[in-house]
Amino acid sequence: MASTIPLYQLDVFAPRLFAGNPAAVCPLPAWLPDAVMQQIAAENNLAETAFFAPDQTGEADFLLRWFTPTVEVDLCGHATLAGGHVLLDLLGFPGSRVRFRTLQAGILQVERGEGGLWLDLPARPAMPRAEIPAGLPEALGAQPVRVLEHGGIWLVVYDSARTIEGLPVDFAALRRLPARAVCVTAPGRRNSEDFVSRFFAPNMGIDEDPATGSAHCLLMPYWAQRIGRTQLAAAQLSKRGAVLSCRLEGDRVWMTGPVLPYMSGTITLPD
Repeated sequence: MASTIPLYQLDVFAPRLFAGNPAAVCPLPAWLPDAVMQQIAAENNLAETAFFAPDQTGEADFLLRWFTPTVEVDLCGHATLAGGHVLLDLLGFPGSRVRFRTLQAGILQVERGEGGLWLDLPARPAMPRAEIPAGLPEALGAQPVRVLEHGGIWLVVYDSARTIEGLPVDFAALRRLPARAVCVTAPGRRNSEDFVSRFFAPNMGIDEDPATGSAHCLLMPYWAQRIGRTQLAAAQLSKRGAVLSCRLEGDRVWMTGPVLPYMSGTITLPD
């Protein structure tokens, strides 16, 4: 007899449907085997599939994990916000806040606030690299101003949003570099937009991520210091496009953006 799992798909940080970053969310009564969750994520073929299950320890409301089509990751912003939306807005979880316990990122929370649901993530300040890594300008197609790094993610700074919009990225070359992912960023294009970014992660099975909440854990400390404000408006210049409102509070980054349900259904697994 087959077992079934609910499946929700939502567009996150999406100014309209079919924009932002699609995330799949699977509520579970308890963890499935890791290999099965990885297979589900591969079958979904989205940037991330989030799985949550009740936290029996009482430290948080739910346990939370994220998988790309090829690997489990240590932090994912948009799929966490999607999980909060499923619980608070679709499944009737009581109250205005849900707390998730994660394997490597600690306790994360999604709560109702001004303008919608806000996601709380750890700030991850990037440190300047002494030199621009060899091969990086060629892989991206343009010479950056500077490069910073946190946890194997390279934060690559340019002077112009137009430059990063038109980068002729060589993903095969990026794959050969010793970086988990590369986030490019530049000042915003208009007064209502403080900074812009794009995020490339071919070594994690995602050539370009449409909207990356976790990247803003690096972006916000950098731009808050550079601009001199802790509340900033951001856009991710992927083909789908994404918008985020962010604020830096000490060692935490809060962010919000539209979450639009796209599809719900059922996964059928053999016993």
